[in-house]
Amino acid sequence: MSFPPDAQPQSPPNFSSVVADADYRLLVDSIEDYAIFLMDANGVVLSWNPGAQKIKGYAAHEVIGRHFSIFYPPELLAKDWPAHELKRARETGKYEEEGWRLRKDGTRFWAHIIIGRLSDGQGGVRGFSKITHDLTQRQLEAEQLRASEERFRLMVDSVKDYAIFMLDPSGHVVSWNAGARALKGYEAREIIGRHFSVFYPEEVKSTGFLLHELETARRTGRFEDEGWRVRKDGRRFWASVVITAVFDPSGQLRGFTKITRDLSDRRKVSQLEDEGKRINNFLAVLGHELRNPLAPIANAAEVLSRREQSPAVQRLTQIMLRQVRLIARLVEDLMDVGRITSGKIHLEMKPVSFKSVVEDSFETMRPLAQAKSQQLNFRAEGPEPWVQGDRVRLIQIVCNLLNNAIKFTPAEGKIDVALRKAGSLAELVVRDSGPGIAPAALPRIFEMFQQAGEDARALGGLGLGLTLVRQLVQLHGGEVHANSSGVPHEGSEFIVRIPRIKPPVVLGSPSEASKRVLIVDDDDDSAETLSLLVESMGFEPQCATDGLAGLQAIKTESFHAVLLDLGLPGISGLEIARRLRVEVADPPALIAITGYGQASDRQASLEAGFRFFFTKPVDVSELQRVLEGLARRS
Repeated sequence: MSFPPDAQPQSPPNFSSVVADADYRLLVDSIEDYAIFLMDANGVVLSWNPGAQKIKGYAAHEVIGRHFSIFYPPELLAKDWPAHELKRARETGKYEEEGWRLRKDGTRFWAHIIIGRLSDGQGGVRGFSKITHDLTQRQLEAEQLRASEERFRLMVDSVKDYAIFMLDPSGHVVSWNAGARALKGYEAREIIGRHFSVFYPEEVKSTGFLLHELETARRTGRFEDEGWRVRKDGRRFWASVVITAVFDPSGQLRGFTKITRDLSDRRKVSQLEDEGKRINNFLAVLGHELRNPLAPIANAAEVLSRREQSPAVQRLTQIMLRQVRLIARLVEDLMDVGRITSGKIHLEMKPVSFKSVVEDSFETMRPLAQAKSQQLNFRAEGPEPWVQGDRVRLIQIVCNLLNNAIKFTPAEGKIDVALRKAGSLAELVVRDSGPGIAPAALPRIFEMFQQAGEDARALGGLGLGLTLVRQLVQLHGGEVHANSSGVPHEGSEFIVRIPRIKPPVVLGSPSEASKRVLIVDDDDDSAETLSLLVESMGFEPQCATDGLAGLQAIKTESFHAVLLDLGLPGISGLEIARRLRVEVADPPALIAITGYGQASDRQASLEAGFRFFFTKPVDVSELQRVLEGLARRS
């Protein structure tokens, strides 16, 4: 241990004290993990061991004779902290603390320090000893742990949709996040320390289920359940619960984490869906059963109408017929709702002129409008829009909207229908001059059995028409909306939007093609012999030897049937069928002639749009029957 000249002892030591002092110096100098040095009564450094040089970075000659305040950061110097430490050590004999200190290069380290008072034997202070240990690594690990715990706490507290909390091994709550407060209603101070049984209904507590939960989690590591739980205010909610056991490294159970999620809304939706399925099944069965007794009533009324009757009986017969037709239409609506909601409705999707759909719908509904002296106006704006759809169902959409408008529009009222392009959509607008719909009722009018007020119920119907409209429009990839101010005579407006397609190729009339048959086959011998066979049946054959040539021929010429091989160069027969359904307004009947004869091949061809399926070699008589039947229908 080094001393400055003025700090050397003046009295000559005896031999034993010199030996003891030498051993002490060797001991102190051998310690490298601790800075051990002496200071005078004012805090000036008097000695310096190798551990001090290692920790603080100063050599002995750089630091001996300087004040120990050089080891302190500015914020501690501003508080005169070195003087505070010496004062406390002088008064109590010892001062101990942990805090940031400085090395020679200015870097900081976390230090544990002990300052001891050195007495002069007469009650005075001759100096101080100071021992410093570098705990930076331990402090960094502690800080990292605290930061990690803080991040985890912030993460858990930020979760609002889940109740996340800890239980001790006996099931008492020991932590509480914001999600738990929002879900269960308890503040942390109200629930921490209480048993988690407070969240369960009485009928569950009495069964011992809570102990089963914790025991299962302890034994298997995890327990998961759904069931009723109770909020602070006594209200119940349907909860998904996951309990996970927490063990320390020695395998000792420290407690449980519990995560709870409120599934009440999902449960309600599931129950509504189940109820909806039961209603739809009931409607389908009801519609089917009503048709059986309805048929003989309709037949009997029709027979009576064809016989000579008195005017009174004739009037009654006509009433019966009108009411039977009304019931039949309502039954058909019920059947359609059941088919659509159960996914059993089949749409024949092909290119359709939306303008022709509206025109046909007008012809159907015009007598109803004329009976009420109503004006029924149609205006088509811009080029004719085409859509990919089922013509019959599209007419049903328009007729239902027109029927709705006619029903609610008073006598001599006006109904305006407009058809136009709206970007990539075809837009149909039906506007009437009736009493309108109350704004509060607008969100519900497309729901099943919903009718807008007493006036609507007085006019009859089941409230299914607009439900069918919405479902059919959605099946066509479109959407329907209603607008109304609810002011009398300002009426209502219904807007249907369906995706447009490019105008398809329109082929010649059926009469021009009634005897023409196109044969598409890449095998020359097969094509030639099949051509001769078709000609012998009285038809006019034409051949194409690849898929693209066949597709072009169908688009540019008129045929009443196409004998189409499935395996073709260019594009396959299946692809030709798919493209014709999109690109041609009314394609000719497609007949598959193929060497592939599996059931899957037959199914794939029918799904693509083929009407008939023959494997090679073809059954000649059956082929002739099919061709002649198609010609007659043409």
